[in-house]
Amino acid sequence: MTVESSASATWEGSLVSGKGTVRPASGAFPELALTWNQRADSRASGTSPEELIAAAHAGCLSMALAHGLTGAGHPPERLDTISKVTFGAAEGISGIHLIVKGKVPGIDAAVFTAAVEDAKANCPVSKALAAVPITAEATLEL
Repeated sequence: MTVESSASATWEGSLVSGKGTVRPASGAFPELALTWNQRADSRASGTSPEELIAAAHAGCLSMALAHGLTGAGHPPERLDTISKVTFGAAEGISGIHLIVKGKVPGIDAAVFTAAVEDAKANCPVSKALAAVPITAEATLEL
C-alpha cells in the first residue's frame, strides 16, 4: 500500500518583500505564514521550508529508530529527536544535524549509537535528503 501526502503553498510578490503561506492537505496543522525574513534572516518567529523539513526528518528518524530497535529485540521506552537544518541564502541547505536521546532498556551506548546511524542512513526522509550532509549524535539515557 502507498500513501500520498500533500501540502500547498501560495506566494505573493517578490522573494524579499513578498509573503506566502503553506498548508497541509490533512489539516493536521493550520496554515502557516512564510516570508524571506523568517527563512533567511531570523528564526525568532514564523516558520520556513527548512523548519518543516526538520520536523519531518525528526519524526521519520524517530520512527525508523523505534522500528530498528524493536526488530533487534529492544523496544525503546522513549526517543527524543531534534533535527537542525542549516540554511544560508547563498548556499541553500548546507547540512542537517540530528540529536537523538533515547531510553532503551537492555542496550549500551555503542549499540544505541549504531542503531541511530542505521536509522539516519535508512529513514525515507534521510534518503530523500541524501544530497545534503547529515550528521548525528546519540545519547543513551539510563
